[in-house]
Amino acid sequence: MRPVHPVVTIRRARPAERAAAFAVRARVFIREQHVPPALEWDEFDRAALHWIAVAGGRVIGTVRLVLLPRRVGRLGRLAVDRGWRGRGVGRRLVLCVHRAARRRGLRRVELWSQTTALSFYEGLGYRAFGPVFDDAGIPHRKMALGGAGGASRERARSR
Repeated sequence: MRPVHPVVTIRRARPAERAAAFAVRARVFIREQHVPPALEWDEFDRAALHWIAVAGGRVIGTVRLVLLPRRVGRLGRLAVDRGWRGRGVGRRLVLCVHRAARRRGLRRVELWSQTTALSFYEGLGYRAFGPVFDDAGIPHRKMALGGAGGASRERARSR
């Protein structure tokens, strides 16, 4: 007999659900990856748009979109509980951000990817640009989807 897996629902987090989203981030970034709490929580959390992935009544994933000037958004803090990774939850969260970005007329979505996740984001259409840099002790690269800017310039330089 096949195990029954709960249905995963992705939705915008209501204000009362943000604590559960932040708990996922704490488990993934602070506990698993040893990011200092002072670096995990920032001034963008309050105004950002947050999404959650819910399975069996429990929040198992989250992502946020920070709206920046010039119709640019910054996707960030994508976190999925360990037992749910590799099942498409992160991909579905990112696609929800993409839909919201289109609805809001954003011309570009940027992110800072851990280098271990570059191929995940490339599979969703992002292109890396610039050098590897350290964020909270973890190597990262900047990536972008759509619009003019870093990704386009980087491709032109590499030819």
